[in-house]
Formats: sequence, structure tokens, C-alpha cells
Amino acid sequence: MRKENSDFKTAFVSEAGSHFDNRDFFAFVELEDMACYVVADGLDQDKEVRSAEMVVKAILESFMEKPSMSRRALRQVLEEAHEWLKFESRRVRLKASVLVIVTDYTRMIWATCGNARLYHFRGGRVNLRSKDQSLTQWMMDQGRLSESRNQDHEERGNLFNYMGRPDHFDPYISDKLPLSDGDVLLLATRGIWEQVELPEMLDALAGASDPTGLTDMLEEVVLSKQQKSVSNYTAAAVYINKTFTEKPKNYKKWILRGAMLLLTLAIAGGGIWYVKAKQAETLARTIVQMTDLEQEADRYASAGDYAKALKSYSEAKNAASKLKDKLHFQLLRGKQQVAQFVTDGDGYVQDGSYDMAIASYGDALQEADKYKPFKAEDIKGKITRAEAIAGLSEVIKEGDKLFQEQDYNGAIAVYGKAKKAALEAEYETGHKKVEEKIEQTQSKIDSIHKETRTLQADNLEKKGDRSLAATDYASAIESYKLAQEIYQEIDKLERVLAMERKIGQADEKLNPAVPAAMASTPGPLLEQKGGSEGASTASQQKPTSNEAANANNGDETSEDSDG
Repeated sequence: MRKENSDFKTAFVSEAGSHFDNRDFFAFVELEDMACYVVADGLDQDKEVRSAEMVVKAILESFMEKPSMSRRALRQVLEEAHEWLKFESRRVRLKASVLVIVTDYTRMIWATCGNARLYHFRGGRVNLRSKDQSLTQWMMDQGRLSESRNQDHEERGNLFNYMGRPDHFDPYISDKLPLSDGDVLLLATRGIWEQVELPEMLDALAGASDPTGLTDMLEEVVLSKQQKSVSNYTAAAVYINKTFTEKPKNYKKWILRGAMLLLTLAIAGGGIWYVKAKQAETLARTIVQMTDLEQEADRYASAGDYAKALKSYSEAKNAASKLKDKLHFQLLRGKQQVAQFVTDGDGYVQDGSYDMAIASYGDALQEADKYKPFKAEDIKGKITRAEAIAGLSEVIKEGDKLFQEQDYNGAIAVYGKAKKAALEAEYETGHKKVEEKIEQTQSKIDSIHKETRTLQADNLEKKGDRSLAATDYASAIESYKLAQEIYQEIDKLERVLAMERKIGQADEKLNPAVPAAMASTPGPLLEQKGGSEGASTASQQKPTSNEAANANNGDETSEDSDG
């Protein structure tokens, strides 16, 4: 009921500035009895993981699971987010400045690590400003630097504490502070407080009537500076229009209740033991669950199924966290990390990032000896395979280069080597890829061969046509037959039939058919007769050479008979 009987208004602005993406992140949750506001500034340059968003979500998830305003609980929440950020730092070191505020709508407690800042305004003045965990702030605390130099000092970004730090992590956690009606809380990342001076903040506060107006004015101040490069900036304002008012405690009432409780326990006897027994039962179930999950993960890891091992180790680690068993938590986190390295390496191989795969396998190999389920030989085999696949990739590139240069015979020879290497590395995807390249290259070779043979056949056909035109029928037939053989070889059936027709035509010219009547009747076909009829007949039919010879013989006989 606290939230319903109070009035907290929140607004924020968060932009990338002149950069490509925004690495700041702000989020909050307001529950019935408590609220939590978190802002983070990502300090790393990882392109795939957003460290600020990661830690904000981790903190809010932990808070919602178990809301608390105790300093110990808040430190645990921060340390869990810090450990998670360190665990995710596989490619680069993930880092973030974080500011957390927890309130029960009457008081607040806040924590910071890095240089995300809290400004607490009351009555139009600064009631509180958080301190950065930076070299600049340390110099100010030592009296070596004035407050006026804080905004532009060159060491203001030199942080000696931040979330994701590989060694000691020590966030600052405040005591519980009372809130009053009309208070304003401002959460700001470096992009805001570097550009907006404190007097400008107070002017914006005086000119704003709600959180949206304040954040908009602060953004206008940042943009009005017209800097060549504008950093990511985030400003979140919480206007506390009304706090929750608690009723004065009735101590007599609580004393009476305590006495009644003691009396009840005395009567009931074992009531408290029942509660403890239930707690012990829950604890025992969690222990069994953690043990079973760890054993299951060990079996998967021993069998080389690292993806399933990773999942089971993660669930076992969560159980250890619930038990607050730091020893098992550290052990399971180490095993989970090895499984993660191997799984990441497998993923890099699938993506073709072989250098990253080898590096990830190498990280796994360094840690594998610490844990029995992991076999160093198996990981070494993965490294050898990744190296072989990387070498295979270079061979394929060499073949591709020859293919582009149209040296198809050279390319197919290189692809053959790559195919053999893929088989030896048991790289099914690479083997399939090389086979496709071999098929593509062979298709090119076959196409060129077909074009070459077609050109040869066409030339032979043209040669035959020239021989036919020169009445060299025997040469024409020979050329046509050679062309026909080539057309048959390259499956050009239409040209095969065309050559068959041309061969037939040339053969008819070479060996003309003799009429049957001429072959069976020797001697002259016509007798010379007097008169116009004989002349007419002779003139209408041209004698053949045999007929002319027979006619001459007849004339000589006639002359002989006249003589």
C-alpha cells in the first residue's frame, strides 16, 4: 500500500549523442512497498554485448526476486551483477559505471561504482551529490584539487573502481536517508554532468515543474554547447511529490504482541521447529537438485556434449547461489566457463571464425586440467580440427583464385586436395562445399570442351561443303564423317542427322545410279531414217556417248555396204 499512498513521478532521456549507438541504460521498477532505480554507463567498446543494459537488468531482476533496503542485500545484488559481467567478458573486458537507488517511499539507500552520479535536490538546492570513484575525486578529497576543476579535469575518467573490474570490487553503499515531500532525485551519466554545470542544473530545476520538463531542459543544455563530439548521455529525474507517511509506532502494542507470541510458542511448543523443519526440507531439496545437475553436467562434459553440459552447469550454479554455497558456486562457475569456451569455439567454427575458435578452445584447455570431467585430449582434437579447417579454407581460397583466373584444370586439382583435407578433418560442411566447387569447375571444363569440339566439327563441316562445291566428293564425304563423329560425341543429334544427309548427297554425286533399260540393251537406241521425222526425233533426244559411238559405227557400216 506504500506506493498507492505516495506520489513518485519519473521521466528520463537517454541518447547516443553523436555516436552510432547508445551504451547508456536506465530502467526502474516500482513495487507496492519498494522501488528501485538503476542507471549505467557502458565503459567498454564491445559491439555485441551491451554491458550497461546487462547489469541494469541483472540488478533489477535480483531486486524483484528479493526486495530489500539493507546494505548487505544491496551489496550482494551488486556483486552478483559484477560477477555476471566478468563471466560474460570473453572477447573484451566488459565494464560499466552504475548507480542504484532503492526506496520504500519514505527513505532511500543508494550505491555507486564508477562515475554515474546522483544529485539529491531539496528546496531548490543541492542536498547531496554522490562522489565518483575516480582519481580526480581522490585528489579533491586529499585537498589537491579544487571543486571547480572537477568537471574538466583530465583524470575524471580514470576510475579505480567500476563494475566488471577483474580484481577487487568495492562499491560505495550509503546509509538509509529520509526523503521529504518535494525532493527531486537526478541520476546522470558522464554525458550529462560533464556538459551541465551545477548552476545550470539548478536553473533547469527552477524552470521545470515535472520530471519530463527537467530532463528535456538538461538535454537542451547539452546540445546547446555544440560540441564536435557529443557523448552518450542519460538523465533520469524522480520527483517525490509525496512520501509515504508511517503511523507512529505503538510500543505498548508491540510489547503486547511479543508477549502473546511467547505465550503462543510456549503453548504450541513445537511451532517454530515446524518452520525450521520446512526450511530444512527446502534446503535439502535444493542441495539434491544442485548435486544431480552437477553430476548430469559432468556426464555431458565427459561425453563431449558441451552445449548440454553448459546448460546443466548453469542451473546447478543457480542452485548453489540460492544456497549461498560459495564453494560450490565457484566450482560450478569454473566448470561452466570451460563448457562455455568450448561451446563458443564450436560456434566460431560454424561461423568460419577459425582464429577466434582456436583462441576459445585454448582458453578452455588452460582451465580443463582443473576439472575432471573435461578431457584435454578432446579439446586438443578440436584445436587440431579447427587449425585443419582453417588451412582448408586457405586451400579453397587458392582454388577460387585459379577459378577466377579461368585456370579450371588447376582449380579442380586444388579443390581435390581440399576435398581430401576435409575428409581427414571430418568436416562435413567443408566437404560438401568443396564438392560443389568441384562440380561447378568440372561443368566449366565440360562446357569449354564442348565448345571446342563444336568448333572443330563446324570447321570440318565447312571443309566438306567446300570439297562438295569443288566436286571432290570423296574428300567431302570424309570431312562430313569426321564432323559427324564429333557431333555424336558431344550429343548434338540434329547436326549428326544433318551430316548424314550431306554424306548421302555427296555419295550420290560420287556414285550416280545407272538406269536399268540402259544397262540391259546394247547398241544404238535410234536408227537414222530419212525424212523429217527421223531428223525431228534425233533433234529432240540428245544421244549419250555410247549412242554416239554406236551411231558412228553404224555410219561406217553403211558406207562399207554402199561401197
